[in-house]
Amino acid sequence: MAPDKPTSLITVTLPSGATLEDALRQLGIGRDAVDTDYGLVDLHNGTYALLVTEAVAERVHGTPGAQGPYANPKIEPFGPPQPRPDED
Repeated sequence: MAPDKPTSLITVTLPSGATLEDALRQLGIGRDAVDTDYGLVDLHNGTYALLVTEAVAERVHGTPGAQGPYANPKIEPFGPPQPRPDED
C-alpha cells in the first residue's frame, strides 16, 4: 500500500505571523503529514491553510481551531493559450 500523501486541504486558526512549525505543534502532527512545499498559506485574520494527509484531516476534524477538509481541485489551463489583445 502506498503511503498516505498530503492531499487534503484544512485550515487552522493561529496568531498573526505563525509558521508551519506553529501549525504542526498546534495540530500535534509531524512534518511527514504535511506538504512542506505547499507550506502554510495565510488566508487573513489568523486563518491559515495547509495540505495534510487524509488520516490527519480526519483526525483533526472537529478540533477547535481546525476546519476541513476542503476540496483541493487541480488548477490547470482551460484550453490552449490565447494571445492577449496587445500581442496581435
